[in-house]
Amino acid sequence: MSPSWTSPTRKHRTRRTCAQANNSGGGDRDKAARPSERASGPLPTRNPGDAAEPTEARAPTPREATPDQLLTTSGETAFAVDTKREQTEQKERPLPVSDDEVQRKLEMAKLAAEVRDQSQAYAKRPKKKFISSNTREYVYAAYMKGWVGRVERVGNLNYPDEARRQGLHGELVLTVGLNRDGSIKSMDVIKSSGQKLLDDAAQRIVRLAAPFPALPSDKTRVDELYITRTWQFLPGNVLRNY
Repeated sequence: MSPSWTSPTRKHRTRRTCAQANNSGGGDRDKAARPSERASGPLPTRNPGDAAEPTEARAPTPREATPDQLLTTSGETAFAVDTKREQTEQKERPLPVSDDEVQRKLEMAKLAAEVRDQSQAYAKRPKKKFISSNTREYVYAAYMKGWVGRVERVGNLNYPDEARRQGLHGELVLTVGLNRDGSIKSMDVIKSSGQKLLDDAAQRIVRLAAPFPALPSDKTRVDELYITRTWQFLPGNVLRNY
């Protein structure tokens, strides 16, 4: 009996029939249909899990430099220089002083010291007052009247003998300076009589009449008083002071 032989076409039909039989009863329809949605379902999402994800190396984000800052970068580090602060520090740094500046400051200090010394000397200098026959200030006019009376009395009692013998006459202008206590400070012949004997005789009479009363007390408190008077040596051996 010869073996059975089946043609290839028949084998293909048999496999398709079996496949259809195996798919029967699957799904909710009798025939296969195309899916109504463009995608069959939501796409799967990525689950990071517990393991750390590798990071990619990236350059640092550049910062916008302000006009007062200079930003320099090198590699992965950033170094910022605040130029505004640097400029302020440079301005506050003292500049070297030149020789001319030193000399100028020395001269200014010397001038200031001289002005201070002059001011102190001026404050310490004595207060002076000058009076004459034209003085109308009561306090000093009264003092001068008493002074003149005393000088004339002493002068007439001590008229110079040599002037009497020679018959010398004349007049002179004499300024007498008195200290605060009435003592004589100075005597100056402002206008000479032309006769040295008469000029010297007037000064001798002042010395004989000294000391004089202390200077009058007032709000100005004069330290030195200068009295200028005209002296007359008249015929008859008379001394007049005016």
